[in-house]
Amino acid sequence: MKICIVSSAGGHLIQCLKLLPILKKHEIFIITFTASHLKKSLKGLKVYQIENPKRNIKKYIKYLPLFFEILKNEKARVVITTGAGVAVPVFFISKFIFKSKLIFIESFSRIRIPSLTGRILYPISDLFIVQWKHLLKKYGDKAIYGGSLL
Repeated sequence: MKICIVSSAGGHLIQCLKLLPILKKHEIFIITFTASHLKKSLKGLKVYQIENPKRNIKKYIKYLPLFFEILKNEKARVVITTGAGVAVPVFFISKFIFKSKLIFIESFSRIRIPSLTGRILYPISDLFIVQWKHLLKKYGDKAIYGGSLL
């Protein structure tokens, strides 16, 4: 099975990379922001990097054809993220055009308050995991407690 990991290039990606040992039987590719400090962590992985749009909607729109092309060519059956921004357009394209299954894992840094990305992606996620039990009350019945990735 082919799996896409999509996230911003900081702590979100570091958390996603913690999943690699349990995903090692699958073909993985990553969509993230350009980040030279992560070259060592990403070595040996198939990675698509884009410039960070920094919540600029025009820049995100500019990247939509690229996201579409990547997802069309890669044909991921599952898309996983811990956030942030870049995950939103990739999740929507994956869900509504390519019918991928979506797994959202709320960031470990979100202890009591849901993230903006989590609130946006909760309704379309097939599996929604929080890393702190406190957050279960903030989301609906679909959210489950999964423990810490770190």
